[in-house]
Amino acid sequence: MSPRKRITMHDHAAEASLFKRRALFTFCCVVVLLSVLVANLHHLQVTSFSDYATRSNENRIRVVPVAPSRGLIYDRNGVLLAENQPFYSLELIPEKVKDIPAVLDELQGLISLSEEERDTFLEALKFHRRFKPLTLKNRLTEEEVAIFSVNQHRFPGIQVEAGLKRHYPHAELLTHVLGHVGKINTKDRQALERSDQWQNYAATKDMGKQGVEKFYESLLHGAPGHLEEEVNNRGRTIRVLKQVPPEPGQDIYLTLDIGLQKKAMELLAGKRGSIVAIDPSDGGVLAMVSSPSYDPNPFVYGISGKAYSDLLNDRSRPLINRATQGLYSPASTIKPHMALLGLELNAISEKTRVWDPGFWQIPGVERKYRDWKKWGHGWVDVYHAITESCDIFFYDLVYKIGVDEVSSFMEQFGFGQSSGIDLFEESAGIMPSKDWKRMRYNQPWYIGDTISVGIGQGYWTTTPLQLANAATIMANHGKRFTPHLLKSIKDSTALINNPVDEQPPIALRNARNWDIINEAMRQTAMKSRFADAPYTAAMKTGTAQVYSVAQDEKYDAAKVEEHLRDNALVVAYAPFEHPKIVLAIVMENAGWGGQNAGPVARAMLDEFMLRDKWELKPSEKVSHE
Repeated sequence: MSPRKRITMHDHAAEASLFKRRALFTFCCVVVLLSVLVANLHHLQVTSFSDYATRSNENRIRVVPVAPSRGLIYDRNGVLLAENQPFYSLELIPEKVKDIPAVLDELQGLISLSEEERDTFLEALKFHRRFKPLTLKNRLTEEEVAIFSVNQHRFPGIQVEAGLKRHYPHAELLTHVLGHVGKINTKDRQALERSDQWQNYAATKDMGKQGVEKFYESLLHGAPGHLEEEVNNRGRTIRVLKQVPPEPGQDIYLTLDIGLQKKAMELLAGKRGSIVAIDPSDGGVLAMVSSPSYDPNPFVYGISGKAYSDLLNDRSRPLINRATQGLYSPASTIKPHMALLGLELNAISEKTRVWDPGFWQIPGVERKYRDWKKWGHGWVDVYHAITESCDIFFYDLVYKIGVDEVSSFMEQFGFGQSSGIDLFEESAGIMPSKDWKRMRYNQPWYIGDTISVGIGQGYWTTTPLQLANAATIMANHGKRFTPHLLKSIKDSTALINNPVDEQPPIALRNARNWDIINEAMRQTAMKSRFADAPYTAAMKTGTAQVYSVAQDEKYDAAKVEEHLRDNALVVAYAPFEHPKIVLAIVMENAGWGGQNAGPVARAMLDEFMLRDKWELKPSEKVSHE
C-alpha cells in the first residue's frame, strides 16, 4: 500500500492577517508614489511654470542686445571734440562657413582684403567661439558694401553689419587729453566681469582705453537695450515681439578751449614739449598739449602692427603724455616758491641782501657752486634774486633752510604727488628728502644734494601740470583747486555743472609774503617779454640741465648732442591784478628758458588776453539746451 498523503491544516486567520498587511503596504507604496507624481506635476506646472515656459519660448524667441550710442565730447564753447560716425564692417560666423581659407580667397576677388587683415582674422579665429560673428574687415566703403550685397548669396555665414564708430575730428590735436576707444580685449572683459559690468557691454565691442574716454567711461557708454525676436527652426527672424531701446551715453563738456589748444600746438610746431594752461578761478584746464602727438583714429578700428610699432619705437615718444607723465627738473621756475619759504621761515626778509661774486661755497669746502652769470650779480635782494634768477641767493638760502623744510613746504604746492586730475595717465614726480633718498637708494643725504634742490635741480622732478598747478596756487595767494577737465554733463534736460574741488588754502604767517613774491614775478615779466604788452603779467623762466657739467668745464650747446641740451621752461600768468590764465611751458632740449620758452608764453597770453570771443564755424556750434 502506498503511504497516505499528509493533510496540511491551514491557519486562515494568519493568512488573512498577512494578506491585509501586504495589501496595506502595497497601498501605502501606491499612495507615496502617487504623491511624488503629484508633487512633481505641481512643481513642473505651478512652481516652475514660468521657468519652463521661458525655456520653451527660447526655442522660438531670441533676445538680441542693442548697443547704446556713445556720448559726445565738447569743449567749453560747445565745439565738438569726439563724435560718432556710421561705418560698415564684414562679419563672419565660423560654424556656418565650411572652408574659411577658400572663402577668403574668393572674397578677395570682390573687396580689398589685405594680407595683414587676413592673417589677423585667422589668428583671432583660433580663440573665438565658432557660433559668434567675428569681424573680418572694418571700414567697408559704400562701393564695397554694394558689391558684396549683390554677391552675398555666394557667401553664407558672412554679412555686412552697420553701426557707429568713434571719430576724432581734430586728430592729433587732443589725443593725450581725450585718449581714444578701442576693442574690448580679454583683459578688459575680465575687469568688467569682476566689477559686474559685463552685461552692459553685451552688444558693445569698444570701450575707452586712455584719457577722458577711459576716465569717464561710465558716463559716456550708456546702457544697452534689446530686441525680442521670434525665429523659425532655422534661426531666421519672423517678427519682432518687443523692443527696449538703449540709453545713450551722456554728452560731456570739458574745460578745454579748442582755440587755445590749437595755438599751443602751433607754437610747439612738432617740437618735443608740453604746454598747460589753467583757469585759476576753479582749476579748470584750458589747454593741455603734449608734442609730438599722433592721430588716435586708427586705434578705433584697430591699428596695424607696423603702424603701432613705428609709434612705439619713435625716439620722440609720441605715445607719452608729456603734460602729465613727462618728468623734468623744474629749475629756476621754483625760485619764487623757494623765496616764499625763506620769507615764511624768517631765513630772509624783504630787505635781506646776499653778495654774489659769481660763485658760492659751502663753509670749509673748496668746491665752488657757480652762478649762471660768470661775474655774478653783486648785492642781491629777494626781488633781484627772482628777476635776475640769481643762483647764489638760493644756494645760500637752501643751505640755511635744509632739504626737509623744502620738501614739506613744496608738497603743499602739489610737488611729489599726483594732482588728482581726471586722467589715469599721471606721474607723481619726485620731491626729494633725506628719508626719500634713504628709502630709494639706501644712501645718506649730502649737503651738495641740498644745494642742487635749491635751484630746482638734482633729484627734484615734476610734470608740466604740477608746475602749472603750483604757479596757480602762487597766483591765487595760496588758494588751491584740484585741476580738472570735466566742466559739465548733459542729461536729458539740461547741463549739470561739475562741482569744483576746492582744497584748504595755504596759510602763511605773514600774508604780505604772497605780495612780495608775486611783485617780483611781475617785475620779471616787465623786464623781459611783457614790457610792451597791453596787459600786466607775471612770470618766471627756467633752464634745466639734462646732464651735469664738470666744475672746470663750460657748457656749449653747439658741442652737445641735441637730446642732452638744456630744457627751456617758463611759468606765467595774466592779468597780474586778477589772474584769468596760468601757464606752464616745457620745451625739451630747446636751450635757454627766457630766450626760447619766453616768446611762447607771450604768444599764448596774447592769444588769450587780446581776443574778444572765439569765432566758431557754423558746423562747430551746438546747442546747450
